[in-house]
Amino acid sequence: MNKNATNGWSAVILAGQRPNETDFAHALGFSAKALIPVGGEPMLGRVAKTLLASPSVDRIVVLAQEPASLVQGTLSWMADEPRIRLAVSESGISRSILAIGGTGTAPWPILIVTADHALLTPQMVETFLAATGGADAAVAVVERRVVRAAYPDTRRTWLKFSDGAYSGANLFALRTANARRAAEIWAEVEKDRKKGRKLIQFFGPVLALRALTRTISLRAAIATAARRARFSCIPVVLEIAEAAIDVDKIDDLHLVERIVATSPVYFAS
Repeated sequence: MNKNATNGWSAVILAGQRPNETDFAHALGFSAKALIPVGGEPMLGRVAKTLLASPSVDRIVVLAQEPASLVQGTLSWMADEPRIRLAVSESGISRSILAIGGTGTAPWPILIVTADHALLTPQMVETFLAATGGADAAVAVVERRVVRAAYPDTRRTWLKFSDGAYSGANLFALRTANARRAAEIWAEVEKDRKKGRKLIQFFGPVLALRALTRTISLRAAIATAARRARFSCIPVVLEIAEAAIDVDKIDDLHLVERIVATSPVYFAS
């Protein structure tokens, strides 16, 4: 295993939700999306168990608007698990990470995952962390051909570059304190995500144009954007189709339920 990803990772589970996610959960009879069950178990519990079984993860932080309300009932075991802590989110994901990153709650390095990543496995976690190398930050992606070969009917959001189209895998690594720069920029992008001029200001017109015209590779685009902000970042391309599938809508939930019911990887979950 890569010496940079052996032990000591703080895993932050993003378990908060936006209004549209609340509507999705309420339509299914649950107070929060993280509590929607997959294979008879709330997604938050599945993700937490995966992280507890991942050798590189030392501690887990559940980050949400009201985290204590999530770890009740069938998830009350999480409140008693010594490796799990709760943290109340700030106004936005990035500001929440900035508030706890590098503190006793979530020391560096930090792995960020989402509570709706019900297909997450220790193999995905370990493969990703082992590939983060010496970069300050890393982001996991899956190439379109991998996803479509396994699940041709699933609909995902694809980011298109000169070397292919990629979907995010909801795995982010902030390895060093210098990666705070990534979170700070993330906060600005969240705030101004609908203001095109602001985004161009952050990433530069040349990079924005090359991304728009698909004349730059994913790795080069990420490296260039990060270098402008004085930190290093790499993409980690996972050859695991399930890594790109989270639960954002009812079709996703049905697909994930089928995968969990038929794949030996998930039988023990």
